[in-house]
Parts: sequence; C-alpha cells; structure tokens
Amino acid sequence: MEKTIQTITDWLKRQVHIAHANGLVVGVSGGLDSAVIANLIKLAFPNNSLGVILPLKSNPIDIKDAEKVVQACNIHHLTIDLTETHRVMYETIKQQISNQHEWDEEKDRINDANLRARLRMSTLYSVATNYNYLVVGTDNAAEWYTGYFTKYGDGGVDLQPIVDLTKSEVKEMAKHLQVPKEVIEKQPSADLWIGQTDEEEMGTTYEKIDAFISGQPVPDKDKQIILTMHERTEHKRNIATQLRLK
Repeated sequence: MEKTIQTITDWLKRQVHIAHANGLVVGVSGGLDSAVIANLIKLAFPNNSLGVILPLKSNPIDIKDAEKVVQACNIHHLTIDLTETHRVMYETIKQQISNQHEWDEEKDRINDANLRARLRMSTLYSVATNYNYLVVGTDNAAEWYTGYFTKYGDGGVDLQPIVDLTKSEVKEMAKHLQVPKEVIEKQPSADLWIGQTDEEEMGTTYEKIDAFISGQPVPDKDKQIILTMHERTEHKRNIATQLRLK
C-alpha cells in the first residue's frame, strides 16, 4: 500500500509540473473516496493543496465528516455553501420550461441532483483558477466502470488518480492513511437526496462490482446490472462524440 501511495503522489506531482500548475484541489464530501484524495494531495503538495466542502442540501452528518477529514489530514480548506445558488438557478430553469408546459416531473429528482453535482464542479474550477490548481477527481474503478458519476459534474475533473482501484482497495488505503473510522465505515452515498445510498440506487453492491471487474464470478442478476450500467454510460467515459468530416 505504501508503494501504491508513493506511485500516486509521484504521478500527481508530475501532472502538476506538466500543466505548469501550482497545486491541487478536491471537493470533500465526507465520503470515503474524497477523504482518500484529500490525504493524497496533501502528501503530494503539503503547502499547495486544498479541500473544499460544498454544502448543498447535504446531510449534516456528511458535512461534519468532511470537516473531520480536512482536520485529520491537516489540509488547507474552504467551505462554500451553494444552497441558495442552486435554488435560484433550478427554480429559474424549471419555471421557464414549465411556462412552455414541457416540464417532466418524473425527471425532477435526478435533474435536481445532477445540477448540484455540476454546480460543485463549476465552483471547484473557479477555486482552482484562483490558485492555479488542478481539480482532482474521486472516482474509483467500480464507479468508473459502471458510470456511476455525473457527466460534467463529479466526472468533470483534470486528474483521476484512483480510477484503477476497486472500492475495497480504496478502503484499505483509507485505513493506511488514517482516515476517520466513521468515514471508512459509513454507507457510500452520492448525497443526491435524503436517504440515498449508492448500492440501493444501483441495485447491486460495490463488493460484487469489485469482484466482477477483477474477473471473479458474480451472480447472473448482478452481472447483468453491471454490464447494463457499463453499456449505457459509455458516453460518460468519453469527453464528447466527435463527427470527423476530414
């Protein structure tokens, strides 16, 4: 694990050098993956790393956990509350479409959640521009394979340092980095809505996804869910589909 951590921190340093940037920033959600990234960027750039806590209809427990994470790894941090920004923006969008009698109420919850993810991304890039930092992503191998992230939201980043690590490997790294125990043991959640958990929404577990992408057998039901998610989200793993005329 120590070797893997060193490999990642060396890679992060190299990418910042190549980009002529000054350091790294990550959004800290109070979850496992962002906690690991906060620790890694602090190791790579002790004086030029930043964790940003972005409350937005968030579970208060997650905000407290995020604060524990930044304090535990002693990373420079900011808190930027986006609640009112999101409310005004989403209500404006919804009202204008409703005026045309074209608002799809069935998509309201996911539309709302995706805008939250994209507002957080925009905020991180504004912060990054100020410091000349690169934005670091938190997607692990299971999330990347299944496309369990918001396109141009939490998927809108400059660097993805743990995208080859399974959820279980990220958990082991978190233990090694001494991430707060309550963060390591909590149910994974994208904080999309109250009571939301990743595994309930996906219909399978990270354990089974990890097993599948590692080449181990999983029940047919879970295999089909995983394959379907992968196929439907291929567009997320590509920046944009391009038409080549020449």
